[in-house]
Amino acid sequence: MAEVHVALAAEKLFQLGPLPITNSFLTTWVVTLILIGFAFLATKKIEAVPKGLQNIAEFSIEAFQELVSSIAGDKTKVFMPIVATFFFFIIIGNYLGILPGIGSVGFFLPADASHQAMQAGELHGGEKVFVPIFRSINSDLNTTLALALISLFATHYLSIKYLGLDGYLAKFFSLNPIFLFVGLMEIVGEFTKILSLSFRLYGNIFAGEVLLTTASTKVFAYIVPIPFYFLEILVGFVQALIFAMLTLVFMVILTQKASH
Repeated sequence: MAEVHVALAAEKLFQLGPLPITNSFLTTWVVTLILIGFAFLATKKIEAVPKGLQNIAEFSIEAFQELVSSIAGDKTKVFMPIVATFFFFIIIGNYLGILPGIGSVGFFLPADASHQAMQAGELHGGEKVFVPIFRSINSDLNTTLALALISLFATHYLSIKYLGLDGYLAKFFSLNPIFLFVGLMEIVGEFTKILSLSFRLYGNIFAGEVLLTTASTKVFAYIVPIPFYFLEILVGFVQALIFAMLTLVFMVILTQKASH
């Protein structure tokens, strides 16, 4: 009996040398190519009066820049490219994940699948399991964890750039025992940011994927999922905005001089 399910881990499609290529990894490249292609076409022929893709690009960037400048102030030019990249990468990934074919076009593992596939969790109880070719990138914890790590490293790099190494260390270490304790708690808080950013995005997108998959396998599968698709459109936008804005706030706070 064939079973359609949503696995916690992204399913491996094939091996490229030492690198396993999963369905979410493949989708990540699709998202990257979409963003590169859009940027190339929108800036291929710049006109004084924008139209077409150039108009969409300018409107999106200007609207996002106004939002960033209201928080970052004079640091907008530095923070804007990083934060905008997070937002557009995540939102395109979220919206691509709910398109028809993503998560529903794939193959079933044969009954005589290898022992390695069984160990990887691709077979359950001897039954064939559906493996989609493409999968929403943010329903893979590896992707959201990587985004959170990049956010954290970029934030601390900018903190050192603006404050210098002495000013950066002063935010966490002090000769005053009370301030030293608070600084150590701040260090712990920096690590919790990784969990907060990654699991929030992963949890919301993965839950939506499970919801749509479940609704699509029931009676009236073409009608029941429709309200959930509208919900996922909203969730996809909100989660991308939350990740970008939290990254921006972390950058603003960590690039300010320490004050006890």
